[in-house]
Amino acid sequence: MNSAATLDHTMTRTTDAFAAGAARAAAATVSLSEMVSHRGYLVRFAQRKLRDPMLAEDVVHDVFEAVLSGRAAFAGRAALRSWLTAVLKNKIVDLVRRNAGLESLDDQNGEDGAQTLECPAPRPDEVAEQRQLLDRTLARIEALPVGLREAMRLRVLEDRSTRSVCTRLGISEDNLFVRMHRARKHLLS
Repeated sequence: MNSAATLDHTMTRTTDAFAAGAARAAAATVSLSEMVSHRGYLVRFAQRKLRDPMLAEDVVHDVFEAVLSGRAAFAGRAALRSWLTAVLKNKIVDLVRRNAGLESLDDQNGEDGAQTLECPAPRPDEVAEQRQLLDRTLARIEALPVGLREAMRLRVLEDRSTRSVCTRLGISEDNLFVRMHRARKHLLS
């Protein structure tokens, strides 16, 4: 093909693609009645995700508002319900991100109606349990065969780099990974 024919072919393909896109966009306008027909499904979907009927209604309303105002445009590349669900998912994610730092105290009432807040720090019995578990794990590491114990001690307990441990033990990286695998296997059995 000569350059003029190539240019003509390219322009024809571009024009056809543009016309197809314009036709798809024209056919993809969403009427209010079409959207409202999917409202029940969207509200149920939002309720399953948010576990709050009022928030679900608000988010679905936000979806309809975004579509009607033109902030979300249906391109016709998917079914309307699928596209509305995708817009809804994005609205739910936005809502969760906005409210991430806010924690409700509504559901934390005790039996007498007083607020019961839990401290984020572990309780003393949990600390004692963790110490006992740590002591048992350290004792099991000490009971490992020498090569496995040294690899585990240097790489995990002392948090040294792979290169440093390999140099110290005089082994290859592959050998270190084998030793670590075997050590973990012994500890889990």
